[in-house]
Amino acid sequence: MIVVTGGAGFIGSCFIKHLNNKGIKDILVVDSFGKSSKWKNLVGKKYIDFMNKDDFRNLLTDDGSFPFEVEAIIHLGACSSTTEDDVDYLFDNNYQYSKDLALFALNNKIKFIYASSAATYGFGESGYSDDEFENLKPLNAYGFSKYMFDEWVINSGLDKTFVGLKFFNVFGPNEYHKDNMASMVYKSFQQIKSTGKVNLFKSNSLEYKDGEQKRDFVYVKDCCEIIYQFIQKPKKNGIYNVGNGNSSTWRVLIDNVFKAMNLESKIEFVEMPDQIKFQYQNFTEANITKLTKAIGKHKFMTLEESVNDYVKNYLNSSYQYY
Repeated sequence: MIVVTGGAGFIGSCFIKHLNNKGIKDILVVDSFGKSSKWKNLVGKKYIDFMNKDDFRNLLTDDGSFPFEVEAIIHLGACSSTTEDDVDYLFDNNYQYSKDLALFALNNKIKFIYASSAATYGFGESGYSDDEFENLKPLNAYGFSKYMFDEWVINSGLDKTFVGLKFFNVFGPNEYHKDNMASMVYKSFQQIKSTGKVNLFKSNSLEYKDGEQKRDFVYVKDCCEIIYQFIQKPKKNGIYNVGNGNSSTWRVLIDNVFKAMNLESKIEFVEMPDQIKFQYQNFTEANITKLTKAIGKHKFMTLEESVNDYVKNYLNSSYQYY
């Protein structure tokens, strides 16, 4: 059995679909629904059972009573809000829960693959190499919670046993429940449908013109295949960047959304909110040298291909889910 935590979430539900496409249905989904609409992400998916994340956590501490034979734990569950200010909650949910899962996997010789984040790099003063850990300065509590777990893994020598994946700007179907944390592809599609234009933040730096800030955008389907490759390569462990390895500007991203909708681009620039002004990454770009060495050269979808697939086959479709 493969356990997928955060299995009703964005990347988690897409990964379950990816497993189903590979003929794999022996899956335990771990998550919590609350009042969100993310239950819709599981409609049509094939899995053995669903378990609340707190109930699953309790099972980990009950010696000898774990009722499943587990091949791998894919730990994608986390609070991913970059504006979350309850640090105790982030500490327990993103750090301590991850430790509980990791130690269970270690003690039971289970493959453990977990989601880290490019938010650990902060402004990127030390670059975006996944071999750099000493000088990282996360800009928000979410990034810090991910950084803490990476550090625990490394300091415990478990980077030689586990796989950590530092996801960059992931976008794609099934992210609809994320509200303000959804990708700009999704937000811009909604803006275009309602107003015919897209608002982008003005630059907060003299180094970048408005709309010329750059991010490493990566499609969720590519991320799912990379996770799957690490399940297939049990001896390949470590912490790896997961991004295209090529950054693009916000303007280019939005131009591709308009193009996929067969419309002319119309962008207006608005002031950046004070809440994010001083923790805003103007540039990210994954160094994927180590990733390529571990799993081989992955053919990422281009930004145009992935935006076109997302818009035409999901956002502009009568059924939006993957």
